[in-house]
Amino acid sequence: TSLLLMAGIVVTVGLCRRLTRRRLRTRQRLCTFLLEMFSTFQICACTNELCLLGNVEPKPHTALTLTYGFTVLHGLTLPGSTCNPCGTLQPMWGGGTSVRMGGLKIAAQFVAAVLARVFMHFIWSLEMAEPHSGALSQGCTNPIQTTEMQAFCIELLFSVVFQLTILRVESINPKYKVHLIALLITMLVYAGGNLTGAIFNPALAFSLHANCFYDRFLNYSLVYWIAPSLGKFFILHLI
Repeated sequence: TSLLLMAGIVVTVGLCRRLTRRRLRTRQRLCTFLLEMFSTFQICACTNELCLLGNVEPKPHTALTLTYGFTVLHGLTLPGSTCNPCGTLQPMWGGGTSVRMGGLKIAAQFVAAVLARVFMHFIWSLEMAEPHSGALSQGCTNPIQTTEMQAFCIELLFSVVFQLTILRVESINPKYKVHLIALLITMLVYAGGNLTGAIFNPALAFSLHANCFYDRFLNYSLVYWIAPSLGKFFILHLI
C-alpha cells in the first residue's frame, strides 16, 4: 500500500508539472514557483512515507533499497528542479539566478515541505497501511541521536560531500548520473542515518521533523538549516 501511495504521488506530480509547463509557459515566475513546489512536494511526501518503512525487516536492507530506488526515480522524473534550498544558493551566488528568482524557489520549497507534511498526516489518519497506525501520535521522533555538535558536523560534512559530488558529475550522462547520486545518498544514509537522519536538505528536514523545530527551534535550525547551508558556502569558495 505504501509503495502504491508513493507511486501515485509520483504520477500525480508528473501530470501537474506537465500541465504547468503547458498552461503557464508565458508566466515565468509562477511557472518556476509551481514546478519547484510540485517537485519538492514529491520528494518530501515520499520521504515522509519512507521514514515509516525504516523498521521493515530485514533492517536496514529494505530501507536502503527503497532509498536508492526512489532517489533514482526522483532524479529521472524531476529534471531541472533543485528541491533543496542549499542547491538554489549556488546559481544565486554565481549570478546565474537573480536573488528574486532564487528566493522564489526557496519559498516554493518550504511551501511544498509544509503541504507534503499536511497531506501525509491526512493520509496517515486514514490508516490505509499498517505503518500508518500510530504515526500521528509520535510527535517529535528526535532524529538527533548524538551530541548537537557532532550532529552539526555530520550534516555539514554530508552537505559538502553531496554538493561537491553534484558539481563533479554535471558532465556525466544523466542516465548514469542519477544512479551515482542515488548511490551516494544511500551511502550517506547508511553512514549517518542512525545519528542525524542524513538529510542535508533544510526543506526536507522541516517537512520530516516540524514538531522538533517547534520544540527546539534553535538546536534543530543549527543542525538542519545552518550546517548544510555552511557546507554549500564552503563549496562555493572552493570552486
